Amino acid sequence: MGKPGPSRRLVNYPPVGPTVGPTFQALVVKIQSLTGKKNKAWGVGDLAFFLPHWSKRLSDTCQNNVRSGRGCGGGQRLLLVKHESLAHGMECSLSWYHSEFTPPAAFRKKLLLLLTMLVLWLYIFYSCAGLCLSVPGLGFSKDGGGGEPGRLKVSAGGSVSELSPQPRRQQEPLLPAARERLVFRSASRDLLQDDRVELTEESPTAVSGHSSKPFEINLGGYGAKKLPQAIIIGVKKGGTRALLEFLRVHPDVRAVGAEPHFFDRHYANGMEWYQDLMPRTLDGQITMEKTPSYFVTKEVAARIYAMSKDAKLIVVVRDPVTRAISDYTQTLSKKPDIPSFESLTFKNRTTGLIDTSWSAIQIGIYAKHLENWLQYFPMHQILFVSGERLISDPAGELGKVQDFLGLKRIITDKHFYFNKTKGFPCLKKPEGSSKPHCLGKTKGRTHPNIDPEVVQRLRDFYRPFNMKFYQMTGQNFGWD
Repeated sequence: MGKPGPSRRLVNYPPVGPTVGPTFQALVVKIQSLTGKKNKAWGVGDLAFFLPHWSKRLSDTCQNNVRSGRGCGGGQRLLLVKHESLAHGMECSLSWYHSEFTPPAAFRKKLLLLLTMLVLWLYIFYSCAGLCLSVPGLGFSKDGGGGEPGRLKVSAGGSVSELSPQPRRQQEPLLPAARERLVFRSASRDLLQDDRVELTEESPTAVSGHSSKPFEINLGGYGAKKLPQAIIIGVKKGGTRALLEFLRVHPDVRAVGAEPHFFDRHYANGMEWYQDLMPRTLDGQITMEKTPSYFVTKEVAARIYAMSKDAKLIVVVRDPVTRAISDYTQTLSKKPDIPSFESLTFKNRTTGLIDTSWSAIQIGIYAKHLENWLQYFPMHQILFVSGERLISDPAGELGKVQDFLGLKRIITDKHFYFNKTKGFPCLKKPEGSSKPHCLGKTKGRTHPNIDPEVVQRLRDFYRPFNMKFYQMTGQNFGWD
């Protein structure tokens, strides 16, 4: 019997067990004697290879004997039948052993592939679960810090301290299609809570990295804190709070709720401190802040220019006489014992000389302050919003602001209604809320009665400054 060809590779399958019949054992002994390998441990694979050759050899021997007249003995025919039957059985056994006993190397590869796929699926599931809980969910937290673990508090002396972390409230995931609707709800609820803190120049405010309002959008650990691309720089009592809250209805606007006062009070803390106050934003979103005192603080223009010469600046202006009275009304609500408006307005009531050192008067000289800003920023980077039109036509003014910021016009008339009691527009009832929301009780205070003669003298004082301001801005605000 010839040796197997070089292309045929023998595989060491498990040896034949004790359940194999006596005929099988006899064949093993026979093949061992013929091959001279009596000590070899023959297995199923070996027999499956040798039996076909051995059967053919027996068949050829029988045929030669028949041709030569000797015939094929009964023993040879019986053995041939048994060989052929056993060879057929070996093919079945061999296929079974192939399926049951995979070579170790191939088995390890399959196992490694299976484990790798399992790890990948677990990682994808974990990532998707985290994403649903944080980013698209844009969960709303009532912790007052926008979900950030650490918040800063600035005392009256300017010192900075860390507030304790606030617990984060878990929220349902938010699909992108519902983003605009829930951002609208967020901003409108901010307006409802605005009466908790009055952010003024006279009273220091807690500076937080995020809005101090409830229901602020929370981006979790996604997005990045960026320096603001747009800043509302003024003016106090002009309508800056209303403008900021209305803008926060837009899904692509992220703003600090409290007034940072970085460029006029906390500049020594450094730009990194300032950037850390900003909320996290995603690509395509604008970071904003508002501090009305910037417009009247001389050194702020140069500092903002040093941060970004491309910054967009927004100034909300209002009739300077009405603005001065509103400023006085706010101070009066906190300090009821202050002198009357008339006595603070004039250096000498008899001569009618206006006291321009009083901040309530000095802020309204818009042309003087604008000259300082135009030394650093071109006019096309400054947008002037009418405080009066922000009340009478909020959607129209917000349309101009959205165009100025390069945003899609999402905030429209459908978001507002006019509150006759308060005298200014409010955000309409958002879906899921029981009532509409307005700015808090600190907004729309009733002004004290001012002597009409004093009001007229103030109008005469401001008229030349107003005309110059109209000329500089190319807009007539109709205050005269």
